[in-house]
Formats: sequence, structure tokens, C-alpha cells
Amino acid sequence: MAADVITTRATPADVIRRARRLWLKGERIHLASLSEELSIGRATLFRWIGNKDLLMGEVFWSLYDSLRQDAISQTPGQGVDYVVGVFRHINSVLLHSEPLRRFVHDDPEYALRILTSSQSTFHSRTIEANTRILKEQVDAGFIHPPMNLESLSYFMVRLAESCLYSDIICGREPRDEELEDACTAVRILLGGKV
Repeated sequence: MAADVITTRATPADVIRRARRLWLKGERIHLASLSEELSIGRATLFRWIGNKDLLMGEVFWSLYDSLRQDAISQTPGQGVDYVVGVFRHINSVLLHSEPLRRFVHDDPEYALRILTSSQSTFHSRTIEANTRILKEQVDAGFIHPPMNLESLSYFMVRLAESCLYSDIICGREPRDEELEDACTAVRILLGGKV
């Protein structure tokens, strides 16, 4: 009697997981190779994730969201100190991320388009997630920022990007000191004392 063969079909989550593993190892991601490796048609892959830019946005979001959840759970306190602490935690990890540094170094224009463009799904999700943290702190009465939360979130994300990608944007190597300056700026934007 032949043994039953159990096969599982790939899912969109499998595509993102596989692309994430490749990216973390510094390997190039090719949609045709992913399609073949996961035994799915190219049309199916495109229907699931769209083009490579959208896939990369999903890969970065999956990594960022996990990092964000860690920062939220590991940062004590509330109010301005809490928001600045979460901001510092996330961006300190990103500043020292070898895969991110490699990605930015290998193809700066593409990296900036995927990571910072206003059309990027990753960029817009980052702003939305940051806005949720701010709203939670406002709703709890811990902060009273002097500006619209969406605008504040946008400025916070742009401050982080200016530190993380300063080598591309203005020719200066990203440094911890610049991140601390960005944390001070976030504190001021939140209406906190320096």
C-alpha cells in the first residue's frame, strides 16, 4: 500500500516569509525564482503580492511591525517619555541593522523609494502605526501635543529617516548622536520638556 502523500500549497504569507529570509541573508529577490521555488504561477504571485516593490514593502513591514511590538512591550512608562522611548528603541535597532545598512548601501535609490517614498506602503503603514501610539497616549490623557497627530507622526517618521539614511540624503554616516538629537526633537514636538 502506498503511503499517503501530503502536500501543502503556498500562501501569500509563505511568499513574504521566503522573501524576508532571502533579504535578511543579503540575497537578491526575483519574483520568477520565488514563483518557481514555491510552485505557484507568476500570475498567482502577482495577484497575491503585486510587483517587487509591493513585496519589499510587505517584507519591511513584517520586520518593522515585529520590532515595533517589541519596543512597545519593552518600553516602560507613559506619555512623552514612553513615546520617545519607543521611538528610540525602534530607530536604534534600525540604525545598527546590518541587513538594512547593506540594502541601503547596495542600491540607495531603490532603498529610499521603498523605505521613504510617500507612495510606499511601508512608509504609510509606519506613519499609521506611529499615529496609533500617539492617539493611545492622547486618549489616556498622558500627552497633549500642540499639533495634529497625523502631522506629528509624519514629522517623527521623517526625523527617523533623516537619521537612518543620512549617508544617502546628505553624505554623513548615520550616528547614535544624531538619533539622540532626533529623540530630543520628538520630545519638543510632543510638547515635552528638554
